[in-house]
Amino acid sequence: IPVIGKSVPSPLVCIVGLTLFAVYMGLDIRTVGDMGQLPDTLPIFLWPEVPLTLETLMIIFPYSAGLAVVGLLESMMTATIVDDLTDTQSDKNRECKGQGIANIGAGLMGGMAGCAMIGQSIINVKSGGRGRLSTFSAGVFLLILIVFLGEWLKLIPMAALVAVMIMVSIGTFSWDSIRNLKHHPISTNLVMVATVAVVVATHNLAMGVFVGVLLASLFFANKVGRFMVVKSVTAATDAGRHYQVIGQVFFASADKFSNSFDFREVVDKVTIDLSQAHFWDITAVSALDKVVIKFRREGTEVELIGLNQASATIVDKFGVHDKPEDVENMMSGH
Repeated sequence: IPVIGKSVPSPLVCIVGLTLFAVYMGLDIRTVGDMGQLPDTLPIFLWPEVPLTLETLMIIFPYSAGLAVVGLLESMMTATIVDDLTDTQSDKNRECKGQGIANIGAGLMGGMAGCAMIGQSIINVKSGGRGRLSTFSAGVFLLILIVFLGEWLKLIPMAALVAVMIMVSIGTFSWDSIRNLKHHPISTNLVMVATVAVVVATHNLAMGVFVGVLLASLFFANKVGRFMVVKSVTAATDAGRHYQVIGQVFFASADKFSNSFDFREVVDKVTIDLSQAHFWDITAVSALDKVVIKFRREGTEVELIGLNQASATIVDKFGVHDKPEDVENMMSGH
């Protein structure tokens, strides 16, 4: 603010100024008091009067799981933004533990679960707050305002709070994400747009994040699957064929892996070099079994070389090409 400087936060000036203006002019506008009854006593310890049974747990579990997901996600996003603004590094694990303990404590004091508030955090940082004392002070002063100055607090126009939050939204919005839409990959843009659209449509951050994570996972799997290649060369020492598999073999690339071999070629021996490949799941192991069994069905000897220890473990556990009884069942359709 000109002349005053940064010693007085501009949001505070906005709220106090608009409140005095609304009261002086007698404006008939919605205020904080119109939004609900404010508490007039300090919180006290209260043990929930519900039966501690499995049935109670099954009732509250879906809501508690949703609250945990949304709360942790918003807290992590808030911590990341604050880290960027203050050029510091926070301990995300400690934040999660602290939030969990605080929510348990809030429930035992008659309150409801909460999480880091991104709007208030941005206002706090931009108003000069840097340490933990600033966030503690915010809670203490809010408690004092609600309990002891509730009659004054009820007079604050909602328009003043909305104005502050609009400026916070403008300040925290990533405008570069809009300007760079044409430069970013289409998959990244789709994830961002889908996440925002679902959150706005459902008013549920958890649903938006779920859709975003699901799309990001599918796009990632598709991209990694494309990097898997199978190279084929004629063996120099004998009448055989040498295949070299390069990349990640999993559910998205298993079909491409199976279709990369020529089973109709008449050769005595096929060597499959897996030293630069990795098998991740049962679908990949099943694809390898089909390749080996198809070659053997054509009378071709198959040798697998270079399988790393992690891939060998899953192949030994779930593979059937080295287990005669399982091969017979697989070929007979059982």
